[in-house]
Amino acid sequence: MTDSFVHLHIHTEYSLANSVVRIKDLAARIVELEMPAVAITDRANLFGSIKFYRTMVRAGIKPIIGADMWIENPTNRNAPHQLVLLTKNQEGYKNLCGLITLAYTESQYAGRACVSKDCLNQHSSGLIALSGGQKGDLGQALMSGNLSRATQLAEGYQRMFGDRFYIELQRVGRRHEEEYIREAVNLAQIAGLPVVATNDVHFLHEQDFDVHEVRACIHDGRVLSDQRRQRRFTSQQYLRSTAEMVAIYSDIPEALQNSVELARRCNYSVEIGDYYLPRFPLPESQSPEKHLLEKSRSGLERRFQTTSRALPGDYRARLDLELDVIAHMGFAGYFLIVADFIQWAKDNGIPVGPGRGSGAGSLVAYALGITELDPIAHGLLFERFLNPERVSLPDFDIDFCIEGRDRVIEYVAGRYGREKVSQIVTHGTMAARAV
Repeated sequence: MTDSFVHLHIHTEYSLANSVVRIKDLAARIVELEMPAVAITDRANLFGSIKFYRTMVRAGIKPIIGADMWIENPTNRNAPHQLVLLTKNQEGYKNLCGLITLAYTESQYAGRACVSKDCLNQHSSGLIALSGGQKGDLGQALMSGNLSRATQLAEGYQRMFGDRFYIELQRVGRRHEEEYIREAVNLAQIAGLPVVATNDVHFLHEQDFDVHEVRACIHDGRVLSDQRRQRRFTSQQYLRSTAEMVAIYSDIPEALQNSVELARRCNYSVEIGDYYLPRFPLPESQSPEKHLLEKSRSGLERRFQTTSRALPGDYRARLDLELDVIAHMGFAGYFLIVADFIQWAKDNGIPVGPGRGSGAGSLVAYALGITELDPIAHGLLFERFLNPERVSLPDFDIDFCIEGRDRVIEYVAGRYGREKVSQIVTHGTMAARAV
């Protein structure tokens, strides 16, 4: 990288309350500005990280994945500090995922998912930290005139991150900004720490500020004309060009050079396309494929026994065809797991739907009791569900009674391991109809 600045602190629309930056637009703007790399640092989440990674790689831009984290404030839990974490390598990405998970599951205060310093210390490997500017605990200590406290905090971060801790500088038009920068640079010299410039980006162009303020008002339940509403952002928090940043930091050029050096240090490549499924508990010395074959055949025969009909040859052929595809694609364990928790729900009096979507086209699913529709009788195609020509994970649409759904989730987590089970969210962005 020969360029003199890289943006390392950017919020996108996946920061639910405070950004209007769309990832495709961000990539186009970075290309237009001829910047070699860029970081995503959404507020305590990685919702947009995969989309960001793919989009930037396609655009020929080096992607850096990170997050703007809330750090617990021991003196006031309702006013946590901020710290930016960037992934240096795979270990760092896993640690960042772990920190965010712990923040949401164990340390939420006043609607904010926070991380304790102890937890941060345990998961700091592979991560690069930026101090958070004026909003970090180090910045707050400097702004209160407590250099001794700021020095202690800096030493603590040095022990935690080693040479992976940077004092963050921002010039975006906030009050007491120059006072903070003067004290931060002084502390950096005392503690032997590098400084790095960021612009805490929340919108792409300066003229987008008004649109961003509308979004902030929607979140806060305020109107633009309200003189009492909190104004947390400035019109300068846009994606500035390298030339603009060079002009702003002409007195501290090393803060820009360090942004490029820091970007060089971040080299995590996201592994996309590999599936990791929990293992189904199997009888000794039996493969998932063989176990699925046995359960499918016995299940289908049982279906026909209840109707006093012999199993037709076309059902046998269809079953063998599906089992061959499932085994070839490595999804035998998946079918066994889904059949297991559906059967558990039925055995425990939790109503389960008959099945819908493309999964209803699977005879194996019908034989296992995952669905209650005979796909051959109804002319449903298995290829719409699983197709070796277009490899993708199978996806059963299953309806559980709302009053028993939590029990099913609890059963799955207990049987297969809580660290292997998660729930997903449908993320709604500010599309036109949502606005």
